Amino acid sequence: MDFLNPRALRWKIAALAAAACCAVAAVVGFLVHDATRERGLRVGTDRTLTRLIAAEREYDRTGRAPADIDVRSRDELPEPLARDLATFVGTETEPETGAVTGAVTESGPPDTGAYATWYDADPPNWFWMWGAVAVADDRFLVVRDDMSTEVRSLQLLDRSIVKSVLAALLFVVPLAALATEPINRRLRHGARTARRIADGDLDARIGTAGRARDEVTEMASAVDDMAGALQRKLENERRFTADVAHELRTPLMGLVTAAGLLPEDDEAAGLVRDRLRALNALVEDLLEISRLDAGAERARLDPVPLGELVADVVRRTGTDTRVGAVDAEVVETDPRRVERIVVNLVTNAHRHGAAPVEVTVTGARITVRDHGPGFPADLLERGPQRFRTGASERGRGHGLGLTVAQGQSEVLGARLTFTNAPGGGAVATLDLTPHASAA
Repeated sequence: MDFLNPRALRWKIAALAAAACCAVAAVVGFLVHDATRERGLRVGTDRTLTRLIAAEREYDRTGRAPADIDVRSRDELPEPLARDLATFVGTETEPETGAVTGAVTESGPPDTGAYATWYDADPPNWFWMWGAVAVADDRFLVVRDDMSTEVRSLQLLDRSIVKSVLAALLFVVPLAALATEPINRRLRHGARTARRIADGDLDARIGTAGRARDEVTEMASAVDDMAGALQRKLENERRFTADVAHELRTPLMGLVTAAGLLPEDDEAAGLVRDRLRALNALVEDLLEISRLDAGAERARLDPVPLGELVADVVRRTGTDTRVGAVDAEVVETDPRRVERIVVNLVTNAHRHGAAPVEVTVTGARITVRDHGPGFPADLLERGPQRFRTGASERGRGHGLGLTVAQGQSEVLGARLTFTNAPGGGAVATLDLTPHASAA
């Protein structure tokens, strides 16, 4: 089923839309995450500095630090804070995870008036914003502010972004698949029409009336133009073949009549009569092909004992051909067309194959096999083609016999197939069973 085919165009477009959605979400999510993280760090830094300033004022006024503020010596400070205070950085930098940032509010000796903050995001003390200010020689007020609220908010934001992306994908992917359905429908219609043209329906057209001028419409218009050009070319070829055959028929009849007046025992006269018979057969084949191409042939069905019919036809060919029948059926068919097919297949087997030539009737199926080089690969792949025998080792001929047999089988609604036997030799099978026409 096309809808479930993962390689269908709709799913490729849906996958592309999903990829684009994910890419946009990743960029937006990264920017929002980074901006939110920086804002949280700024809020934590401002909160810590505010507490430090208030604690410093309280210490200057009373000589004691507030209860929630530690007073530590330089050796008791976390190493990042101690290093920052010793360096006495004069500008503020953005906090980094596990890194040191310094903020100094005023210039002066490194012992007093220096504020420093440090965001500790490493185990075991995760998510703490540290702050320190020097208030005396080797005396520092130390603040530790909990940043877990900001961290949890950032984690919730990340989860919300992921959930939003997944929800968007659940909406975007089916929508993209459904949005491509009109295009898929038009492409499937075009493919079906192209197959009908390939099967011989040269009047089939995709049709572009009322369609928007998009790429699919341009392709459909090109296919219709190609089908029209192909139809005109084939009709010209059919008309030319029929005209040539009809024009040749009149002078040929005069030649045949004149050849009949030649002496019977003259070798040259015999050669002329033989070539005239070959030329007459060629013209008749051309006329028959032109009628088949024009669709003017109609089958007249009658119940026929297939085994007896085939045996009689092979006998009248005057060739050394083995005939066998296994459970031969009485088939509703046109005996004249079956005869034409069998004669052409047997003649082709003797002309291009090698003895023994065997004809077997099994049920409603007729099989003609020779023991020659077999059918060429081109014939097996494309079927019979007029004026082509396929390979030099298959002898001389015009390539019309199998073409006529193929056309007559189509008139009968039968199936004519060509294969090569595993042990060597060509095998042609005419299947007259009722299901053959439906296949």
